[in-house]
Amino acid sequence: MEGMTLSIIVGVVGLAAGTGAGYFLFNSLLTRKKEASIKEAEEKAETLKQKKILQAKEKFLEMKEEHEKNVKSRTSKLAQAENKANQLQSNLSKKIEQANRKDKELDNLRKNLEKQIEVAEKKQASLEKNHKKAVSLLEEISGISQEEAKTQLMTQLQEDARAAAQGEIQLILDDARLKANQEAKKIVIQSIQRVATEEAIENSVSVFNIENDDIKGRIIGREGRNIRALEGATGVEIVVDDTPEAIILSCFDPVRREIARLALHQLVTDGRIHPARIEEVVSKVRKSIEDEIMEVGKRTCIDLGIHGLNSELVRMVGRMKYRSSYGQNLLQHSREVANLCSTMAAELGLDPKLAKRAGLLHDIGKVPEDENELPHAILGMKLCEKHGEKAEVCNAVGAHHDEIEMTTLIAPLVQVCDAISGARPGARREVVESYIKRLQDLENLALEYPGVTKSFAIQAGRELRVLVEAEKVSDEQASSLSFEISQRIQNEMTYPGQVKITVIREMRSVNYAR
Repeated sequence: MEGMTLSIIVGVVGLAAGTGAGYFLFNSLLTRKKEASIKEAEEKAETLKQKKILQAKEKFLEMKEEHEKNVKSRTSKLAQAENKANQLQSNLSKKIEQANRKDKELDNLRKNLEKQIEVAEKKQASLEKNHKKAVSLLEEISGISQEEAKTQLMTQLQEDARAAAQGEIQLILDDARLKANQEAKKIVIQSIQRVATEEAIENSVSVFNIENDDIKGRIIGREGRNIRALEGATGVEIVVDDTPEAIILSCFDPVRREIARLALHQLVTDGRIHPARIEEVVSKVRKSIEDEIMEVGKRTCIDLGIHGLNSELVRMVGRMKYRSSYGQNLLQHSREVANLCSTMAAELGLDPKLAKRAGLLHDIGKVPEDENELPHAILGMKLCEKHGEKAEVCNAVGAHHDEIEMTTLIAPLVQVCDAISGARPGARREVVESYIKRLQDLENLALEYPGVTKSFAIQAGRELRVLVEAEKVSDEQASSLSFEISQRIQNEMTYPGQVKITVIREMRSVNYAR
């Protein structure tokens, strides 16, 4: 290429020089260059052509091989599908043969059954005919109809079944009572022995003692201004009468009564009694009592190990100190119930802390500041719900007098401990009139039953003796009567502890020798 270029340059130079030989040489060089370029292009084209042909052949072979694979795969799948279809067809043919065979068997069975039904109908017709003859013959012999005989038989069977069932029920109840009483007595005795309590004889103060009757005039004041100021400040009615050396304080709220008592004590001790002084002393005493109530509530919760109690509930626990029920101080009673609940819960495998909490709060509904017509158990439950107590505690508080249904195991525990605390000797004192009325109601309830001649409530109303006529009441009926009376007393009457019902039936045969 370099020589050719040199020749071209020489030819150009010669041409520029104007010689004819130079022009010819240049022409010849151009022709040779063109031929060489054409030849080179043809070689490249041939090479490219061969390369493309080879690539096309390779692609064709690949496509051919892939096509053959697809054909083989489709052929294999078609063969498998054909085999499966043949197998299904074979199975279907077998099932059709079996179904046909079963149809034949069922047809034979149906024919046999129809024959047997015909035979049975004939036998039944014959039996009904014989039965009617036998019934008419029996009715003729016995002198009573079939329905009357059936009624007598049913009545006799019912009486026998009732007597047998009553006997079985009594045996089961006696066995259950024996075992339950043994376990219950064990737990109750252990709980009572572990909880030491005082005799609950504290009462709400309603009488203010004075040294002499001259002080009554000073308390009344000129034209009664002192006593009116005292009544207006405390909300307590002050009765000054002929009772020697005593002034009666009357109010439904024991806290107000205590405020009036302490205020009177300070006024009498100080000697200065006039309306302004009365208001000042009552205000100081009221604040002192409120502080003491909160302190008593907190100290009670700390002593019992109860934490997280709402401050309003703590204050109401403190107010229990100034409330009594049947002569039993309410705070002392609630503390006793809380300790009993905790001990019994531990014996029974329940949560003792939750049981103690429910025991302390069970009578919280007895100390509201406002009057409420709800029963104290329901009111206490609503107060506990309002101040965020757990559902188990709320249910135990509301159900301890059976006014709502018990849903937890702690509820009957609180009820039992409340009864233990209230029914033990020395715990409460009862008004004579209500005590006598309860005994009369017990006796009258038993006298309502037929066959009962006399009834006696003994042991302070804890046992009822019932005398029945032997001719009118059998032994089985006596057992049933005892059970029915116990259920009525349990459902209709209110009483501390439990009442034992004893039915006495005796046969007396009397003759005279003349």
